[in-house]
Amino acid sequence: MTLVACAFLLMLLMGMPVAFAIGISGALFFLQHPELPWTVPVQLTVTQTQNFALLAVPLFVIAGNFLNKSGITEQLLNLAAVLTGRLRGGIAQVSIALAGLMGGVSGSCIADAAMQSRMLGEEMLKRGFSRGYAAGVLSYGSLLTPIVPPGIGFILYGTVGQVSIGRLFAAGLAPALILWAALAATIAYTAKRRGIEAELQRRPSLGEVGAALRGGLWALLFPVFLLFGLRMGVFTPSEIGAFAVVYAVLVGLFAYRKLRRAGFVEAMEMSLADIGAVMFLIALSGIFSYGIVFERVPEVISAGILGLTDSLSGVMALIVLFTLIAGCFIDGTVLIIMLTPIFLPLIRDLDGDPVHFGLIFIIAATIGNFTPPVGAAMYAVCSILKCPVAAYARESAPFLIAVSLVTLVLIFLPQVVLFVPDLLFGKD
Repeated sequence: MTLVACAFLLMLLMGMPVAFAIGISGALFFLQHPELPWTVPVQLTVTQTQNFALLAVPLFVIAGNFLNKSGITEQLLNLAAVLTGRLRGGIAQVSIALAGLMGGVSGSCIADAAMQSRMLGEEMLKRGFSRGYAAGVLSYGSLLTPIVPPGIGFILYGTVGQVSIGRLFAAGLAPALILWAALAATIAYTAKRRGIEAELQRRPSLGEVGAALRGGLWALLFPVFLLFGLRMGVFTPSEIGAFAVVYAVLVGLFAYRKLRRAGFVEAMEMSLADIGAVMFLIALSGIFSYGIVFERVPEVISAGILGLTDSLSGVMALIVLFTLIAGCFIDGTVLIIMLTPIFLPLIRDLDGDPVHFGLIFIIAATIGNFTPPVGAAMYAVCSILKCPVAAYARESAPFLIAVSLVTLVLIFLPQVVLFVPDLLFGKD
């Protein structure tokens, strides 16, 4: 596997698309083992996409794009401004609140970071924000998006690791609030040093708050309906993805009345591109994963980690550190698909909770989207704002420190993560 890993990293550094880098480097493993028939990688590519639970991925992608075209984003922006406009940091606080509210709509940190950069980026620059600071706020704020249900990372992790997706959805709620508070506090501290004032100078009236809540009500109810449907056994994870699509269409047609034929077609085109990228990645990851299992890499890594510590918290901290470093070079979605089969058995052997670990692991893997040199969300924001990566890396450091510290705290306080899942679904 050494040749395979080196080839994979080399192709990434050359700028090759991640899916092709995974597939080609995985194929090199079969060149090293001529005794294995070449029908195996073909079968792996096909069978990797035949998991019924993965049907939830394209359905939630479609639902998110329909909701974005329904006019719900503007309503959520207004609600975010009312809720956080008086906090120090101005529009930066609004962007963090919007990211949390968009979690139930988008599910993708990259999509949210790009969307917010187009909506709020120029306004931040007009208000005196430096490009690096604005890019840091917009990128790290989108960390909240995949943590609030229905995050795609939860579906991938739950499918690969055979973990309850309903419990994973519920596990994201409390950590999302904590991450929101940490990012808001970081903005308040850095904004004070930069002399950035609040966006609103007066407290909004009850009428304004009520109007904003009514406008964002359908988005706020979306995660509630998802969790209620899963808890009551009304839907399976795949079926609830179909419900999400129907819900998004009905909201766009009848609640906000902004989903027109052009928006419908554009949402479908965007969904096809997003789904194709994710499913192609999943398909080719089967080739790469086969070599990992064949060479017993999980056992080797587990033995190495246990040689350093046999404490569950210590092992999770080492996994987070490894994932943060790997995230500097590999996309977060790829890390979830590739590393779940390696690390989850180790956590189970130590009697760790797979839902607790999954939440921690997904946060750590998602952070990789915001760190150089290959962070996808970072590049999306920097390209839109025309921000140099060096300036971004320097001025976003306080946000990286804040989210990393929250991740470490959550490792040692599992009940913070498990309280809501245990309340809704009962203890395992």
